[in-house]
Amino acid sequence: MRTSTDENNGFTELSAQLTGFDDASIRATGLVEVYGAVAVEQLGTDLFERLLGERGRPAEELNDDLVDAARAVTFLWYTGSWPGPPPFVVSADSYAQGLAWRAAGLAAPATAPAGYGSWAERPTEPEVR
Repeated sequence: MRTSTDENNGFTELSAQLTGFDDASIRATGLVEVYGAVAVEQLGTDLFERLLGERGRPAEELNDDLVDAARAVTFLWYTGSWPGPPPFVVSADSYAQGLAWRAAGLAAPATAPAGYGSWAERPTEPEVR
């Protein structure tokens, strides 16, 4: 299922709010459309649209269905996986682009070989926000 540009923009804004990453970082993953489609498929169109409509509101003001949906979308961005049931990894690229790796200042294991002897180098410092 394809999502509209307006829906992608709304999903990007919602994703930034949920993850703490800015819109540019969310878009840089190249997964906005893919994750939007996964969210629509897994949550259903009605719940997905309700969640988009509530962006900007504090979590305390959301009902249980919307809180669970927001948690699932956040989990998706950080891990590249949908929490289920049943849980599944969206793709190898989604695993590699998981925001958990970016937050830790790392590349996902086995996705970006650093080269011979790289283990001896000091890790780079993560970005401070």
